[in-house]
Amino acid sequence: LVATDGHRLALCRMDDVAMEGEAQQAIVPRKAILELLRLLDEGEDPVEFTVNPHHIQFSMGPIVFTSKLIDGRFPDYERVIPETGNRVMVAERDALRQALARCAILTTEQNRAVRFHLTPGLLKLSTQNPEEEAEEELPVDYQGGEMEIGFNVVYLLDALNAMTEDKVEMHLTSPDSGCLLKAHGQEACLYVVMPMRL
Repeated sequence: LVATDGHRLALCRMDDVAMEGEAQQAIVPRKAILELLRLLDEGEDPVEFTVNPHHIQFSMGPIVFTSKLIDGRFPDYERVIPETGNRVMVAERDALRQALARCAILTTEQNRAVRFHLTPGLLKLSTQNPEEEAEEELPVDYQGGEMEIGFNVVYLLDALNAMTEDKVEMHLTSPDSGCLLKAHGQEACLYVVMPMRL
């Protein structure tokens, strides 16, 4: 499963899926996914889905939900996923999430940027608005060279909130390249967040 809005991307691979027929791609509208999530919260039944050229149908016990598909080609997402970066930071997910949430308080609708300043063993987060600024320091496992990079704090929080594992890895290449986020030691789900100019 892949979702993107052009600034970020989420990919999850599911191994416990039984499939009949040929592999297919389908672009499902966001509204349909949100409704499906609501329906999944209400029950424990396994989900069966059927794809035809114009519709997708989800069956969960007595519930059947059908949605139109979006015409078109999905972007070549594999091209967007960076190779494992040469700079890897490992942090406690909850500590990073809480520090980013505190920084997010001072961001504005027009500027959601948070600055990462990485040095061996330490991450400094900072953000500012016209009246105030915030800075957070977090011990991390990072052995690469000093680096500064900016991100939309909301995008990072969305990715961290979707994870449940204790530790998160951030694979960085350069201040101009996307960052690969994933739970430490697992490959099933990953997130790519494009950087912001500082």
